[in-house]
Amino acid sequence: MDFELRQAREKLEREQRDRVQRAKAKVERERRAKAEAARRRDALEASHRERRLDAARAQEEADQKMEEVMLQSKGVSFSHMFEALRYDGPGDKIKLPPSSFKELSDEGALDKGPMYFKLSKVRDRVPGATQEQDAEEATCCGVLEFTAKEGSAELPPHVWNNLFRSDSPDVPLIEVRYVSLPKGTYAKLKPEGAGFSDLPNHRAVLETALRNHATLSENDVIVVNYGQLQYKLKVLELKPASSVSVLETDVEVDIEGSDSVLDNEEDQHVLVPLAFGKVESSVVEEGKFRYYKFSVEESVSEKVASGHANIEVKIDTDASGGDTDIYVSRHPLVFPTQHRHEWSSHEMGSKILILKPRDASVVSGVYSIGVYGFKGTSKFQLSVAIKDVNSQRVGEHASASSSVDADTVLCKNCKRHIASRTAPLHEAYCLRHNVACMHDGCGVVLRKEEAADHVHCNKCGRAFQQREMEKHMKVFHEPLQCPCGVVLEKEDMVRHQSSTCPLRLIVCRFCGDSVHAGGEPADVRDRLRNMCEHESICGSRTAPCDSCGRSVMLKDMDIHVIAVHQKS
Repeated sequence: MDFELRQAREKLEREQRDRVQRAKAKVERERRAKAEAARRRDALEASHRERRLDAARAQEEADQKMEEVMLQSKGVSFSHMFEALRYDGPGDKIKLPPSSFKELSDEGALDKGPMYFKLSKVRDRVPGATQEQDAEEATCCGVLEFTAKEGSAELPPHVWNNLFRSDSPDVPLIEVRYVSLPKGTYAKLKPEGAGFSDLPNHRAVLETALRNHATLSENDVIVVNYGQLQYKLKVLELKPASSVSVLETDVEVDIEGSDSVLDNEEDQHVLVPLAFGKVESSVVEEGKFRYYKFSVEESVSEKVASGHANIEVKIDTDASGGDTDIYVSRHPLVFPTQHRHEWSSHEMGSKILILKPRDASVVSGVYSIGVYGFKGTSKFQLSVAIKDVNSQRVGEHASASSSVDADTVLCKNCKRHIASRTAPLHEAYCLRHNVACMHDGCGVVLRKEEAADHVHCNKCGRAFQQREMEKHMKVFHEPLQCPCGVVLEKEDMVRHQSSTCPLRLIVCRFCGDSVHAGGEPADVRDRLRNMCEHESICGSRTAPCDSCGRSVMLKDMDIHVIAVHQKS
């Protein structure tokens, strides 16, 4: 009996302990669940609070950005995404669709002066990209017209190349946003290659190129055309902002020197300085040019103009199979070619070229020398020197020699006057060893062994050695095509490109820039005044008369001053 009671008591105690433990475990679980629920509630509230703060900050930033945009765009809110298309045209003015004109007109942008836009590529933002990296893929521009098809914007090469520098996507999307730009006061540019500073009055050439631009942006690359040459200049710094307007403002331009090394610029038009008396050695490949320049000072100019000295250009070519030609011009013709030059020499081997200016009163200035590789790779040595002219003129012989003229006879073979007493002996020797060229107008007396090497061109009649005839025919009589489309021989081409070619460079008498001349002007009066097409158009601009203030066309200003104000 006692045993059964003890078992029952132990069982009851165990059950009580189990119930107590279960109760404690349940209380612990409930406590943990309440703590977890409180933690989750706090985390959720913190997350909601953080989201509200982020939304508030984003709204504040958006409001601030919108305020800045509205302030920058003078209250005009215009921002659209377009598909970018290319069109050929100068400058930085884009074409927008007609709907953009209506929207800008409704916003009042037409009343705020010239319209400027900021263009940026539409792409997925790269994580970690900086603001400077994003700025490199944006540029500013003006607007040319509103004729593009809807949903697209047409970009000229300048804007396209600056916006899509590294890649050109299949479907380029851009954001076009209206902005207000300050007038520029300072610009620092840097040529990407050598040779730009060699252009005469290169700042005027740059100014002419910028006339087609409405804006400038830092890191943009500007292309400047000079004849058939192109120069690229990078915009390093602008003031007072990173993007400025260049319309109706005076901009101080600072041009830095190029980092290019002359030895690596063989394919570019670079003028290497050449000093008098100094020998310059170099190598030129077939079909290429090497250019040099030298200056004639005023003191030397007077000596040359008076006839007491000559400018002598000498080139010694290595006789290893190669051959060169030299072409010389006076600035503003900077880079002489086979068709555009003032002096040239096509002799084979080494040669000396004497420069005799057409106008003796204009000798001083900068001259350019172009060494052209006619055949093979040629090594040469080039030098320029001032050579004094012998004071004794040709024909100034001693007066005593004239007394023997009466006792002479004319040799029938060589046509020289020979003393009568030696005439028979001379004629016998002359007929045996010499022969006169029978070509019409030549009559040169040659040694019989040299006569076979003496030939005449069947086109121009000039006399050459046999080995020089091939070069003469290729240089002077091979048909050449001018960039304007005319096909002529060399001498006719030289005259054409210096006087009648519409693509020839001239210095406009009205704007002072080096520009293409164009064809003949439509106005007969302008043709009588020897104006070209560009000068006829450029001279049609008006300017106020200094005396009466009336607006007079530039080309009629001299007539107006004489006819109205009786000034000489």
